[in-house]
Amino acid sequence: MTQSRSALIWLWLSAIIIVLDLAIKYWADAVLPYGIAHPQLPVFDLTLLYNKGAAFSFLAGAGGWQRWFFAVIAIGVSIVLLVWLARTQRTQRWLGCSLALVLGGAIGNLYDRIVHGYVIDYISLHYDQYYFPAFNLADAAITVGAIMLIIDMLWFSGSESAETEKSE
Repeated sequence: MTQSRSALIWLWLSAIIIVLDLAIKYWADAVLPYGIAHPQLPVFDLTLLYNKGAAFSFLAGAGGWQRWFFAVIAIGVSIVLLVWLARTQRTQRWLGCSLALVLGGAIGNLYDRIVHGYVIDYISLHYDQYYFPAFNLADAAITVGAIMLIIDMLWFSGSESAETEKSE
C-alpha cells in the first residue's frame, strides 16, 4: 500500500491533540495552584494534580522507575500506532480517526512524563462526594480513541474491509 492511500492523513488530528493538550497543561500548571479545586460546574472542577503513575495513578508511589517504564511503553505504543495508521486504508476513516486520537494522547502524556517526570492532570469530575480520578485532554483523547477502536472492531471492521476490497 502506498503512503498516499494510507490513513496517515489523520496525523493532523494527532498534532492538534498534542498541541492543545500541551498548551492547556502549560496554562493549568502556570495558573492553577496545586491541589486546590476551582469549581466550574456542579460536577466539574479544574484541579491541578501531578500523576507519577499510569491510569488512576497506578504505580504512582513506586519510587521513580515507573517514569521510564511508562515512557518506554508509550514510545512502543506510538510506534505501533504509526505503523498501524500507515497500513490502514485511507477509506477506513473511523479506524484512522481512532488511531490518531490514541496516538495524540499517548504523545501528549509521553512529553509530560519525559520532561516533568509526571503527567499534568487538571480535569476533576465528581458527583456529591464521589470523585473520578483527575485527567487531562490527552487522557480523554486516548479514551475516546479506544472506545472508537472497540466500536470499529465490533461493528465496522467487517463492512469496511469488504468495501476496501471492492474498491481495489
